[in-house]
Amino acid sequence: MSSIERREATRSYPRGAWVARWRTPDGKSRKRTFERKVDAQRHIDRVTASLVTGQYVDPRAGRATFRVYADAWLAAQVHKPSTAALYEGHLRRNVYPILGDLPLDSILPSTVQAWIKRLSMDDPVTDRVALAPATVTTVYKIVATILRSAVRDRKVAVSPCSGIALPEIESKRVQPMTTEQVELLRDAIRPELRALVVLIAGTGLRSSEALGLTRDRLRLLGKNPSVIVDRQLVTLSGVGGKVSFGSPKTRSSLRTVPLPRVVVAALNEHLAEHEVEADGLVFTLGSEPITRQRIGHAWRPAAAAAGLNEATGTGQHALRHYYASLLIRYGESVKTVQARLGHASATETLDT
Repeated sequence: MSSIERREATRSYPRGAWVARWRTPDGKSRKRTFERKVDAQRHIDRVTASLVTGQYVDPRAGRATFRVYADAWLAAQVHKPSTAALYEGHLRRNVYPILGDLPLDSILPSTVQAWIKRLSMDDPVTDRVALAPATVTTVYKIVATILRSAVRDRKVAVSPCSGIALPEIESKRVQPMTTEQVELLRDAIRPELRALVVLIAGTGLRSSEALGLTRDRLRLLGKNPSVIVDRQLVTLSGVGGKVSFGSPKTRSSLRTVPLPRVVVAALNEHLAEHEVEADGLVFTLGSEPITRQRIGHAWRPAAAAAGLNEATGTGQHALRHYYASLLIRYGESVKTVQARLGHASATETLDT
């Protein structure tokens, strides 16, 4: 029920104040003071209309900080472990230090735009390096999704993510690695990971798919050796570098990839040198599963020794480009390349 009333001057109210009162949909009493009756009436009219149409937003709801709301939102999502880890990492590193302690109702479009600019620039004070435009866009989409959810939950009336200018993502021509670079990379990396380099270069598996490969997924005997890709190894955030098996990136990632002779030879040599149980991980370091951080530490010096650069890419993904270039060189169709790489569509393959 809504009403306005005139109050005499007291410690709580100035002389001639008009108090607008109303109840929220959950029955809580709210009030606001105005100097003029007409302003109090207009406010009550707006509140009444929003209550009737279901658009009411409690003025106190937006006091929750972005961090508190985002943590609750993330915990409620039905995400794959890999997606949850990605979101948690971006929020912790790139969002919370700037937006985390701000009340939801204080975040304006100008606040979001300033945050985007800050992510896109080097910070000599903290030695923070600017994020790549594609990464900035990814982080922004996470924040925009959370703030849209805050609107649906009636925490704020509108999302501030409107009219935001994002850094332009330049299309870069992919320059595949050469076979010589693949061999240099294989020879420079730790001995336990040499077969991993050959496997990704000869099958196009994603790094997480190769690191999650268990021996029972390998078919090394017979005329048509192959590897079954039906899961990936996910590094869990916030639990001390623990890992877990997760479903592949997309439904199209479920596939069986033929193994060239050179890959079969490398895998057989690796299995002969390392004890791997029937359902055990093929690749480990110190008998432990390989997290994203550990593969990065092992990979970077080897990539530098092999001469990988921005054009080829310096991560494990460069080997997927190498594999795709081999398929194209030997006349395989786009659909074959798409299926081998586990792309969701031929358009994704053609664009790359």
